[in-house]
Amino acid sequence: MAEYRINELAEVSGVSVRNIRVYQDRGLLPPPKIKGRTGWYSTEHLVRLNLISRLLERGYTFATISELLLAAHYGMKVEHVLHGEPRGGRWRTFKRAATITLTELRKTLGADEKTIAMSQKLGLLAKEGAQYAVKSPELLEGAEVLVKAGIDLEPLLRKWERIQHDIEDIADNFVAIITDKYFGDDGRLLDMEETEVAKVAHLIGAVRPMAHEIVDSQFRRALDAKISSAIGEASEILEADTQT
Repeated sequence: MAEYRINELAEVSGVSVRNIRVYQDRGLLPPPKIKGRTGWYSTEHLVRLNLISRLLERGYTFATISELLLAAHYGMKVEHVLHGEPRGGRWRTFKRAATITLTELRKTLGADEKTIAMSQKLGLLAKEGAQYAVKSPELLEGAEVLVKAGIDLEPLLRKWERIQHDIEDIADNFVAIITDKYFGDDGRLLDMEETEVAKVAHLIGAVRPMAHEIVDSQFRRALDAKISSAIGEASEILEADTQT
């Protein structure tokens, strides 16, 4: 299977590097496989890019493309998305990408008024009439798995809240790379010529993909290390128990 760096993928697909990153940010394109410090894209990424390009050319919005791709992931047909609700469990999974009822929240997550309010505050849920809009079905699915494993929802949301604050601090640090040099204490751009302002705009655009790459690679490395450590400790405990 062919592999491409992001610049190579842009060249063979005819999609700019910037738009590739936009599609990733919007969840339309899966992230690359990281090897060392380089992200590698596969033929599947190229096929997905070509499909996204064709759909955009036909006037589909990002939201519609996202629905169609998600439907395809669950083995559904286009007419199921456009015309109605087919039977079967796969539709329920897909439907949760849009809404979920209070009864489903209580049944699948053991949610109560407090945890639902926390979820809304964190931006995970949004009230829509008698139902709730789900901002990320992947997060919902992950939460269900953890709750079914015996992890209470409220402590999980507390962790989520802390992570959000940590991510905001990380974002502040990356933005400060530019603002510390080019912005005054009042938050306004220092006196500059038009060409210098354009340069700052370009630098701000460059920070985003760099930040994604650094955070993603560092997080993967740290997570792998923590998982390995936890598995090692569990193995030692099990081994000690079998010897006693």
